[in-house]
Amino acid sequence: MTLETVNGTVVMHLPEAGPLIGAAQDALDVIGEAWAGGAEVVTEPADRLAPEFFDLRSGVAGTLLQKFVNYRMRLAILGDVSAHVAASEALGDFVRESNRGSHVWFLDHPRELAERLAP
Repeated sequence: MTLETVNGTVVMHLPEAGPLIGAAQDALDVIGEAWAGGAEVVTEPADRLAPEFFDLRSGVAGTLLQKFVNYRMRLAILGDVSAHVAASEALGDFVRESNRGSHVWFLDHPRELAERLAP
């Protein structure tokens, strides 16, 4: 993991390589690391999410994202999720609604995060 300040906000970036994140404890571990580093936002590569995350019926997305919301840690999922969105209208709706909010964002590129964190 690396820490970076983006427009005055401390961001913890998870590396591209690493174990898949798909359980509540995985989310809690990431949140703990972020808190230890003083981060306010975590970026997570979309490729590190367990495949079940993108099947909303599995409940994995809800479980993981609820941890971030409960602990007031913002999450930016970085990477192309268009194939998953194309396969599920419900996921597309979920991604659009998340991007309208302030806690969880699905972004294609880190520069989009900088725009979101701009004053």
